[in-house]
Amino acid sequence: MNEVNIMLNDKQKKFVETAYKEFGTDTITRKQVIEIESKYNLTGNSWLVNSSDYKAGRGLYRLPVDGQSVSPAPVVKSVKQDLPKSNQNQVAQEHVTLQSTASTADNLVPVKESTFVSFGNYRDIKNIIKSKIFYPTFITGLSGNGKTLNIIQSCAELKRELVRVNITVETDEDDLLGGFRLVGGATVWHDGPVIDAMKRGAILLLDEIDLASNKIMCLQPILEGNGVFLKKIGKFVEPTNGFNIVATANTKGKGSDDGRFIGTNILNEAFLERFPVTFEQEYPSMKIENKILNNVMDMFSLKDDKFTENLVKWADVIRKTFYDGGVDEIIATRRLVHIINAYAIFKNKLKAVQVCVNRFDDDTKNSFLDLYTKVDAGVNIEDLNPGDTNDDEVIMEDEVDPINQ
Repeated sequence: MNEVNIMLNDKQKKFVETAYKEFGTDTITRKQVIEIESKYNLTGNSWLVNSSDYKAGRGLYRLPVDGQSVSPAPVVKSVKQDLPKSNQNQVAQEHVTLQSTASTADNLVPVKESTFVSFGNYRDIKNIIKSKIFYPTFITGLSGNGKTLNIIQSCAELKRELVRVNITVETDEDDLLGGFRLVGGATVWHDGPVIDAMKRGAILLLDEIDLASNKIMCLQPILEGNGVFLKKIGKFVEPTNGFNIVATANTKGKGSDDGRFIGTNILNEAFLERFPVTFEQEYPSMKIENKILNNVMDMFSLKDDKFTENLVKWADVIRKTFYDGGVDEIIATRRLVHIINAYAIFKNKLKAVQVCVNRFDDDTKNSFLDLYTKVDAGVNIEDLNPGDTNDDEVIMEDEVDPINQ
């Protein structure tokens, strides 16, 4: 592909230099163009947004960072010509996906959930985020008790941008800090989610961090509040004011002795030491949990206070038995919400409970179902017959074709 040589005047060069310094990338969005124009009074940049030479995707524009010329973004059409027709749509889709990374998103503020009820460490987490002080925070607790949701909804209430990364044992420096991606036959650097969050001054949520391997150690300097050197492109990135890191885990980074959270790892002590504060998240109180379930019921335009009350009592008994060592499984708040969702679909209380506890082994499942029938006297476990058939599918004896008898 031939390079397009376009001479820039002094004002255009000033805009390019300012935009590149502000965002640290040679690809910017229309919103970022407007932001630079307003902030630095560098208006009149139709030469950039109206020229196909600089178009890098939908709403994306490539800056001529050398001040004189620009190599236009690879055109997907030129790639298609060398590929079988069956692969053309796939290449085009990959091109669009790669150009729509978090770094080009206009707004990463989470949406408020109407069913959310604050509890536990919510106020403390919100105060940390609100302070805009860099203060890495570690939150630990059993599965399904609202650890992640508390962070998301804190950002939603404070209108703070959130970049969420779900950690696995395979997560490495390339996934976190960024790397080179192949776009339409060209190798292009793309910032990772950690760098995006740093540049935006956003909250970085490292979800399930205890699943990570030692490859997560690339975050050490960032956890100290310092910038990070991207050695692959020779660039140093410093965090913008307001940037912070919050990590969630089912363990405290010491592994899982009972095997409940298989795959969790023992995290490096030096890594854990860089989190100055740890919150232990418990399940909500019965009162709060009942309010959560009623909010979910309201979302489906359902009303049955007794049902939600019975579910909360049932879960509370199971949790107490679990903490006493009587059972190996627990009913999380998340699973109670699943039951309400199932009830909205099937309109049958016991069936809703059944399908949501089928994930447990038979003994545990049956004991949980039996306990629910004792808590809710209005249901009978004998009403659950897996062999039931829809009435309209039943063939009556007098309807059987005598020829085939």
